[in-house]
Amino acid sequence: MQYRKFGNTGMMISALGFGCMRFPENQLEDDSWEVDQEKTTEMLMRAYELGVNYFDTALYYCHHNSEIALGKALKPVRDKVYISTKCPLDRVQTKEDYEKTLDESLSKLDTDYIDCYHFWGINQKVFDEKIVPMGLLEEAQRLKAAGKIRHISFSFHDTPEALKHIIDNGPQLESVLLQYNLLDRANEEMISYAAKKGLGVVVMGPVGGGRLAAPTELAQKLGSGNLHTYELALRFVLGNPDVSCALSGMQNPTMVEQNAAVASLEVPMTEAQWRQAGQSMEDLKKFSELYCTGCNYCQPCPQGIVIPKIFQAYTYHNVYGLTELAKKTYWNYVNNEKNPGATCKDCVDCGLCEEKCPQHLQIRQLLKKVEGVLESL
Repeated sequence: MQYRKFGNTGMMISALGFGCMRFPENQLEDDSWEVDQEKTTEMLMRAYELGVNYFDTALYYCHHNSEIALGKALKPVRDKVYISTKCPLDRVQTKEDYEKTLDESLSKLDTDYIDCYHFWGINQKVFDEKIVPMGLLEEAQRLKAAGKIRHISFSFHDTPEALKHIIDNGPQLESVLLQYNLLDRANEEMISYAAKKGLGVVVMGPVGGGRLAAPTELAQKLGSGNLHTYELALRFVLGNPDVSCALSGMQNPTMVEQNAAVASLEVPMTEAQWRQAGQSMEDLKKFSELYCTGCNYCQPCPQGIVIPKIFQAYTYHNVYGLTELAKKTYWNYVNNEKNPGATCKDCVDCGLCEEKCPQHLQIRQLLKKVEGVLESL
């Protein structure tokens, strides 16, 4: 296992982290759920034996049972590992609620301290309108001084510009957990910025939330030989020198073994290979007959057609060879229970999308073609 400097925290963490959101579970007769502790402990201890020392959980994972299962499994090695968990800010209506929520996690984990305690899934609005005015950063500092928190962290879902704003205005923050993978490189520049500012960077979704886990021809298209797609994806994330750790929600010992093998490579990708992989992804998209950049300038459509989403699904299939992902993306869009996605059948031929498209795509014509292909997959 390779270990990396975790910002300015003083920690050296394993290149592979264990994401604890998908532990094996059993549904009981009363419809409640429990984690299969035996299988979970086996997986976690195998990961530990292979060198994983960073374990990331949250209060709500696994029907609110992930912290309990993780605490039980790691109890014998608690002083040799780092545990990360998260504060759901919907639970925090007063400053006092922050410590109450922390105490609940401490109790469930059966530990005296959290190594990295995250403000969970925040965006700029939450940061500006809740965390800052409520004094939660100062409260976190107080609890850090008291020994309940070792490092103050946040997980993030917003734009790169919002990430920069949070980093610049939250000097107490020591690490960030964010999305980054071959298919979604939006945060790449800000990952570098965070690292330069001394924050540790942990990546969630290195294989695109499972989207890059299935065998495909993507590795061959990128000139990466016979690598499995998941391995290429994980190597790419770990090939970024500003990434401290890549989280994987491993569900069985085989996944643990496979991912640990990749994270044990001294050089997952050379700088040249890493840059080439990223550029090759862009070139694949650029040289397809449908070069939608996902800029969203065509939005909003008066009829509610989410054009970039439909074109993205087609690109998964036509460009990257990720056909199962294309089918799933399109199906989830069209069959959303709460808000079924509009399609070319709903188009009224107003042409506003084409007027706004910087690529000058014939969007109305392309939508019909693309949806025909996707519906036939």
